[in-house]
Amino acid sequence: MRVDLFDYFLPAHRIAQEPRPRGTGPLLVLDRASGDATHRQFAELAELLRPGDLLVRNDVRVRHARLYGRDAQGRLVEIFLLESLDSERQRWLALARPGRRAKQGWSIGLEGGIAAVVEEVRKDGKREVRFDRSVDENLLQRIGHVPLPPYIHRDPAAPDRPEDRLAYQTVFARKPLAVAAPTAGLHFTKEILEQIRRRGIAIADLTLAVGAGTFRPVMAGDTSGHSLDAEEAFLPAETLALFRATRREGGRVVAVGTTVTRALEAAARLPGGLESEQDLRFSTDLFITPGFEFRAIDLLLTNFHLPRSTLLMLVSAFAGRENVLAAYEAAIAADYLFYSYGDAMLIV
Repeated sequence: MRVDLFDYFLPAHRIAQEPRPRGTGPLLVLDRASGDATHRQFAELAELLRPGDLLVRNDVRVRHARLYGRDAQGRLVEIFLLESLDSERQRWLALARPGRRAKQGWSIGLEGGIAAVVEEVRKDGKREVRFDRSVDENLLQRIGHVPLPPYIHRDPAAPDRPEDRLAYQTVFARKPLAVAAPTAGLHFTKEILEQIRRRGIAIADLTLAVGAGTFRPVMAGDTSGHSLDAEEAFLPAETLALFRATRREGGRVVAVGTTVTRALEAAARLPGGLESEQDLRFSTDLFITPGFEFRAIDLLLTNFHLPRSTLLMLVSAFAGRENVLAAYEAAIAADYLFYSYGDAMLIV
């Protein structure tokens, strides 16, 4: 499909710059059969689900992957860590901005007296960077910055704000494997999750290591000219068992976000897939666009996404492009906030 079919106009002031207190925002409920949109509150989510449903969430934790340093001339350089390239965690694949300050062979000094050398610049612009010590999670907690997306404006020279460190992490986050948050999960509080359980709705976890490709714009004119970076997924046997039990008993599978959707739908296409009685570990670059046949999910809880983005394409595939764009217009008219720190939509 033409990428411009997924365009829409969003006033700049509707891009959320600050996190709301969890669970306090509005929730737009979109009926994908009729296209009807109604306005509720996120705190009412349990009432909108049924006993016997299964809520599946992504329990990945966001790594503090953004580092700031200075080149030999004292100019600011951002190093955005993507993945470790060795077991000692000294060599990393990274993005650099601006790239002209991180050329092959150049050194960069980081906070805490840590030094890095750009060993190689790949054809795609990614850097292979070697640090003079292990860059483990403890070090990243100390010198790394929360990898907020570029449309949330923060001073790169300033320390992270404590509210960002809390808000850009779900309350159920576990292993630090992601460089972007599964934002649909940011709305949940422990109290809302407990309400859902008390209503007789099961909760299951999977892990999709959200990569920086989630920020990569679609530059092609047609969706066929774009591809996604592969991301690692893990579905525990317990989650797979709950999925099968929910299906047998007529319950609905509620995906918390596009990352859960991609993981479940990719698993459904593996040999044995969601019928497996063992843990599933796999890599997926599944790109979901209109015309896709959904096999795993019945409801989708999601934020409002950027124009022309792969996330908006996925949501449009599930609910219909015209329905989704009309719902976005209704949300803008009702003063919803958009993107990572923005409000949510439940598609039923």
